Amino acid sequence: METLSADVIRAAPKVMLHDHLDGGMRPQSVIDLAAEHGYKGLPTTDPDDLATWFTRGADRRNLELYLETFAHTVGVTQTKDGLQRAAAEAAVDMANDGIVYAEIRFAPELHTEGGLTLDEVVESVLEGFRIGSAGQTIEIGTLCTAMRTAARSTEIAELALRHRDEGVVGFDIAGAEAGFPPTRHLDAFQLVMRENFHITIHAGEAFGLPSIAEALHYCGAERLGHGVRIVDDITFDPDGKANLGRLAAYVRDCRVPLEMCPTSNVNTGAAESIETHPIGLLRKLRFRVTVNTDNRLMSNVTLSDEFAKLNQAFGYGLSDMEWLTINAMKSSFWPFEQRLKIINELIKPGYARLRDAGL
Repeated sequence: METLSADVIRAAPKVMLHDHLDGGMRPQSVIDLAAEHGYKGLPTTDPDDLATWFTRGADRRNLELYLETFAHTVGVTQTKDGLQRAAAEAAVDMANDGIVYAEIRFAPELHTEGGLTLDEVVESVLEGFRIGSAGQTIEIGTLCTAMRTAARSTEIAELALRHRDEGVVGFDIAGAEAGFPPTRHLDAFQLVMRENFHITIHAGEAFGLPSIAEALHYCGAERLGHGVRIVDDITFDPDGKANLGRLAAYVRDCRVPLEMCPTSNVNTGAAESIETHPIGLLRKLRFRVTVNTDNRLMSNVTLSDEFAKLNQAFGYGLSDMEWLTINAMKSSFWPFEQRLKIINELIKPGYARLRDAGL
């Protein structure tokens, strides 16, 4: 097995397609913003204790319980400066982790309790990303997420379209999956499709194949957020040969990107462990899998950490990392020519340098 050091993994150029802004804040920033804006709900004001509290609270093998921890990060980002700080720090943290392209998502409707308009929320986040990525080797695309448990998805789709030339690259829905199918938001998805814009949908995490099928066939999803439950459509012969059902074969044939988040999936109960995570099987069967963090604070993880865990669990070496990273860049919503530029000028040369150095 090719064992990769933490330094090599961090130095390797990486791409992130699935990361939530409110799930990746620095604990100290949560504390600072709570003090500045009079937010009283934090369980502790010690940054290490708060980080531990978030991770312990999220790691309860249940998606709905996992989502409860976001009340505090959302609670302290109800102002322009709070949103801007969270976005700028996310850009810096990702650049420092060797990420050369990231799509970071957030739900604008959750940040209007302090009086901001939806447009002000998006503008603040975009400005934060511009500030944080200045002078760094990273490009950031923003995804506007609607909450599947609410009824504002068309409004959020319109918002995403208004800011599509300023850095918003797509539309998403998130939140509790069971009982809230994506087809409840059909009007929003059809609007986005008519406007030739991009769609990714949280599907196949806490709910199974019907959620994936609806996301793809009714709602126009180009990528699946998580998608781990596609393994429910794969069976095995007694000799171990994999047989793909109709939906799994369609996903593989069409190269539908799967935004896989191993640590988060273990936290929410979508996977038993990293060692048994479906990414191992799906990579072997050559589905278009990508590696992501989901929520860096809640799951106490960086993208480098995720690759280190996959190196340990499945023996993924530099060539696997490069394959997964190019998968992600090809699957991004960034303009085609700029995607190629990042692949050819940053990703491939970066891995070549590491190989040439014998690392």
